[in-house]
Amino acid sequence: MGLVRGFDRERGPLPQPLPPAGGEPRTAWGENCPPQSAHPLPQAGGDRGEGPRPFREGRPTRQARELRLNPTDAERRLWRALSRRQIAGVRFNRQVPVGPYIADFAARSEKLIVEVDGGQHDERAAYDEGRTRYLEAQGWRVIRFWNNEVLGNLEGVVQTIERALAEKPSPSPSRLREGSLLG
Repeated sequence: MGLVRGFDRERGPLPQPLPPAGGEPRTAWGENCPPQSAHPLPQAGGDRGEGPRPFREGRPTRQARELRLNPTDAERRLWRALSRRQIAGVRFNRQVPVGPYIADFAARSEKLIVEVDGGQHDERAAYDEGRTRYLEAQGWRVIRFWNNEVLGNLEGVVQTIERALAEKPSPSPSRLREGSLLG
């Protein structure tokens, strides 16, 4: 009743269809239609995943994904012990990007990183020290184990992680609110 072509008297103008993605000539849609590039939605196949993403630049997320798909034997074994909140009810994640680095295992809520190092890390001690300094400067605690420790003494490794979780660092006095020290 209240419909006039392209207009509803009660609700106002009706939405118009978007032009098809592809090379339809502009004249097929009329002179009053804005150019295809002016439409708010991307064309089919659009720009998903393309173009600069400044909030992700410098983060090694693709490499972390590849490392999660190809764990070492020691990482696989330790993950079975860490996953599903089995240690102190704390959630761990595998291959977590932290700044420009990738942590083998990270408990974000506790700011604890667990690293499992193979023989190649013996030759890269200076790199690992710098990496640890960076992570600690970001507020993380870092503990390291050799592959052979994880493979040969998993119970001892798990106990060490439990102790590290129990030894939460005391908060810095500058972060405490006034009056909260004495209750």
